[in-house]
Amino acid sequence: MKQVVDIDLARLSDAQTIAAMSRDYIESGLGWSWGPNRVTRSIRCPDTVVLVARARRLLAGFAIMYFGMEEARLNLLAVHPGLRQLGIGRRLIEWLERSALTAGISTVYLEVRATNRNAQAFYRRLGYRKVQLVPGYYSGVEAAVRMGRDLWASTTRSAI
Repeated sequence: MKQVVDIDLARLSDAQTIAAMSRDYIESGLGWSWGPNRVTRSIRCPDTVVLVARARRLLAGFAIMYFGMEEARLNLLAVHPGLRQLGIGRRLIEWLERSALTAGISTVYLEVRATNRNAQAFYRRLGYRKVQLVPGYYSGVEAAVRMGRDLWASTTRSAI
């Protein structure tokens, strides 16, 4: 049976769960910088979109993206381990990218742990490319791979 997953804006009541998912699935071994208060500020921030994917009552995944004047930054993306490989992460990213294009934003950037080959492969499949290696990005402990995607180039290519 196919899992029904709905994508929607996060509610303030989601902040605790999002923060716990960040701690457990993203920030493991680094300290906890995306606690409930920071997630709540992001939900309230007019320049940031916090999306959630819900599978029935379970918060299956989330994404947090900051929208600047000319570029956007994907701050966090996580999917519950038992629900990975179902397209949830892709759907969250696509929703955010469509919003960026609507806002006139041409480029999205993100950082991923240099050791997280699966995440890097996921983003490459979505059209993101390595921009640079950033030593010590994560609390001075671990390097990050900065990746980016030119949304306008992707849109132009697919429109041809």
